[in-house]
Amino acid sequence: MGTSIVPSAEQMLTHRPEGPERNPAAAYILSLTSPASRRTMLQALNAVARWLNPSSNAMSFRWAALRRTHMLGIRAHLAERYAPASASKMLCAVRGTLREAWRLGFIPEADYRRAIDIQGIRGETLPRGRALSPGEIAALLGACGADPTPAGRRDGALIGVLFGTGIRRAEACGLDLEDFDAETGELRVRHAKGSKQRIVYASNGAGTWLEGWIQIRGQEPGPLFCAVKKGGRVELGRLSTQAIYSALQKRAAAAGIEHLSPHDLRRTNITQLLEAGADALIVSRLAGHASVETTRLYDRRPESAKRSAAGMLHVPAPPA
Repeated sequence: MGTSIVPSAEQMLTHRPEGPERNPAAAYILSLTSPASRRTMLQALNAVARWLNPSSNAMSFRWAALRRTHMLGIRAHLAERYAPASASKMLCAVRGTLREAWRLGFIPEADYRRAIDIQGIRGETLPRGRALSPGEIAALLGACGADPTPAGRRDGALIGVLFGTGIRRAEACGLDLEDFDAETGELRVRHAKGSKQRIVYASNGAGTWLEGWIQIRGQEPGPLFCAVKKGGRVELGRLSTQAIYSALQKRAAAAGIEHLSPHDLRRTNITQLLEAGADALIVSRLAGHASVETTRLYDRRPESAKRSAAGMLHVPAPPA
């Protein structure tokens, strides 16, 4: 993008700091419901602001001065420098900030409408992460079962729940003992992404692992997954997302599995359910996705599945 369509410092990039109640970027970030979303979108705004003006950031940049030509330049830059999903997310953050600038009275409505009326950034890249094989899942749980300490039983239950239900690790952190119904396998996720709630099911082996952990943990109210101190002492403090990540890495190392993240267990859950023929809408609801299209992005069925599907069609061969 040429510098001619980037607003100059003299024109618009020297921003007199406003109070947070008058800052469109602050208003946009505060409008987001998830702490993770706030962090992600703040990073996106910082990146765009610093590209436009290296001495600026999300909170000091004068977003209200952006107009349609600026937005077209920003879109071109993002599409060139970032993967489609990342570029689209960053453009969304800028649009959201402009919306707040309009609501605060900093942009005339006509200028705001023209500025955001630009084409989205589309495209697909190879999906991140992977789905584990049944053998890898068995090896992970086998590593937990080989550990006779309470930590081994807890980590087995944790892996069983992450894989068996497909919940996010942040959602696992928020589970309490009362959220699990051992009779039905029902697991109530009360602190889901976007302040939503849903019910998943820890059935089959996941429920068995979980019941075994609860026998060790005890029936005292509090976090379902909690710390295990040296000597096997259970302490009813809620696990952090980092603690769950570290526990999974420990068990993966013991099982000889490389390149594994907690979200890969979620991808594996969705992939195996779809591969087994589960209705995509039901899988989407279990995963807590707002749309089936989001669930599709988690599908890690191998190329052999597509090859097999293609083989179902019969194309008459040419005459000999």
